[in-house]
Amino acid sequence: MKSQTATAPPKLPEGKNVLAIASGKGGVGKTWFAISLAQAFAREGQKTLLFDGDLGLANVDIQLGLMPERDLGAALANQLPLKKCITRYEEGGFDILAGRSGTGSLATLPIQKVAMLHMALMNMSKSYDKVVIDLGAGLDRVVRMLAGKASKSVVVATDEPTSIADAYAYIKVTLSDRPDADLQIVVNMAESTERGQKTYDTLAKACENFLGITPKLAGIIRRDSKVTDAIRAQVPLLTRSPTSDAAQDIEAVANTLINAFKD
Repeated sequence: MKSQTATAPPKLPEGKNVLAIASGKGGVGKTWFAISLAQAFAREGQKTLLFDGDLGLANVDIQLGLMPERDLGAALANQLPLKKCITRYEEGGFDILAGRSGTGSLATLPIQKVAMLHMALMNMSKSYDKVVIDLGAGLDRVVRMLAGKASKSVVVATDEPTSIADAYAYIKVTLSDRPDADLQIVVNMAESTERGQKTYDTLAKACENFLGITPKLAGIIRRDSKVTDAIRAQVPLLTRSPTSDAAQDIEAVANTLINAFKD
C-alpha cells in the first residue's frame, strides 16, 4: 500500500455530484465561470449549491452584489451547521455558501478544521443535484483538500503561457494526490473557438507527454465584452446577456458536464 507523504491531503469522502473549479493562477475568470456554471446548471433544472472555497480571498458575493447575513466565517466561528449559512440567490436560481471576503483568517485554518468543513460540505451535498466549489487559485493545502474527493475537477485556463504552465502544474499535483482524478479543461477568454482549441491542444499534449494522461475538453468560452459588462453590473451573464456568445458557450459546457456526470 502506498504510504501517505507529509504534504499529501488526508483522504476524505467523495462527493458524487461535486464539481471543483480550479486554476493554476488567478486572473483567468475562474470565479466568474463558477458563478455562470452554477446558474447554467440551475437553468437545466439542477438544484445547485455554489460554495465559495477561496478561503483567503472569497469574492462570489462581491461579484453578485450580495451581503449575506451569514457566511462561512460565521459558520466556523459560531459552530453553526453549514445549511444555516446558505443564501438563496433567487435571480440565479441557486444557493450560495459565501466565504469571508477581505480576510485571510479562513486560509489559515488548521488541517483538522478544513477536513471537518469538507466532510460537512460532502454531507450537505446529498441535498443537491450539483455542488460547485470555487477553489482558490494555486496549489496550497486548502485547495488540495477541498478539491479532495470531488467527482470531477474543471481546470480553467487561458492562452497565456503562464496560465497553461500553471494549469499543467495543478493537473500534475492533483494526479500525484489522486491518480484516478477526473480532470476536465475549460479554455476561457478565447479569441475564437479555433484559438481555444489550440490552447487546449497545447495543454493536453504536455499532459500526454509528461503525465501519460489526456484531460478532457469540457468546452471553450469565447472572449466577450458582455462578460465584463455583467461583472461590473454585478449581475450574472445568463441573466444580463443570455444570448451572448459567452453565455451560449457556458450553457454548452454545462450540458457537457451534466452528461459527463451520467457516465
